[in-house]
Amino acid sequence: MARGSKSNALLYSGAHKALDDMKYEIAAEFGLAVQKGSGEDYWGHITTREAGACGGEITKRLVAFAQQAMAKPQG
Repeated sequence: MARGSKSNALLYSGAHKALDDMKYEIAAEFGLAVQKGSGEDYWGHITTREAGACGGEITKRLVAFAQQAMAKPQG
């Protein structure tokens, strides 16, 4: 890494909200009762297996999105 670079610099301002939206969309698709609240979200009743499935699906979709973006012709 280059000297003086900021490794945790914000690249896309909407990324956090987009990932949160995806997380809740997938949770709903899986039938997980997680409510998006005002700063206080509770996932304590979700099993590790359910949370892992949700995270795995997020990863799967992000990889597919990246593959599609890389397949588009530049120009």
